[in-house]
Amino acid sequence: MTATNGLRLLPWSSPEGKPCFLSTDGSSSRLSRRADEVEDLQLSMGAELLGHARALLNDRKADVREVRFLAERLCEALRDALRVAESRGERLPTHDDDSDADQTGEDTKPSCAPCHCVHNSHGERSPALVTEE
Repeated sequence: MTATNGLRLLPWSSPEGKPCFLSTDGSSSRLSRRADEVEDLQLSMGAELLGHARALLNDRKADVREVRFLAERLCEALRDALRVAESRGERLPTHDDDSDADQTGEDTKPSCAPCHCVHNSHGERSPALVTEE
């Protein structure tokens, strides 16, 4: 299993609007930790905005300017969330070979204990069905 090319997409853009990347071998650098903090802040602000959006959309007295302002902020929050998802997705480990196939030729699907995800043979994660016993 290997990580991607070692470039991390950062949660901010250059002054020209171009994506910024960090070349790193891990997540322990000061800039990498700062990027984690910014991503967490962006996601929490998006979640908070979603709560405000629901309240405004339920308010029949909201005018078109308020709804337009809300739509612009939601677009920004969605852009940020997609960038975070892309950055985190690119940092997921990928499988180099078919070493996950067992003796019968079937793919094994190891589960992540903390998130209960199942990995397919391409290293992609999909939510696992978790049942109460």
